[in-house]
Amino acid sequence: MNTTLQHPPQQVLALEHRAVAHVGLLDRVALHLGLALITWSRRTRVNESRERRAHLYEQRLARLERERAAERTLRLTRS
Repeated sequence: MNTTLQHPPQQVLALEHRAVAHVGLLDRVALHLGLALITWSRRTRVNESRERRAHLYEQRLARLERERAAERTLRLTRS
């Protein structure tokens, strides 16, 4: 069994690496167009009104207050 390792010349590896680094203009344009389409398709469809956002905020605050009250009650009953 031969235990000596033979590596390819370093110049060959450098040439292979350089060949992969180039991306064509058409590919770059296609990538930018694809990303633009993805971001455009994920936009919100309908803008929420100020009243709706305020209502959702009030709901979140009320839920947090209920959770705190429940936790406070639970702690007091354990002791």
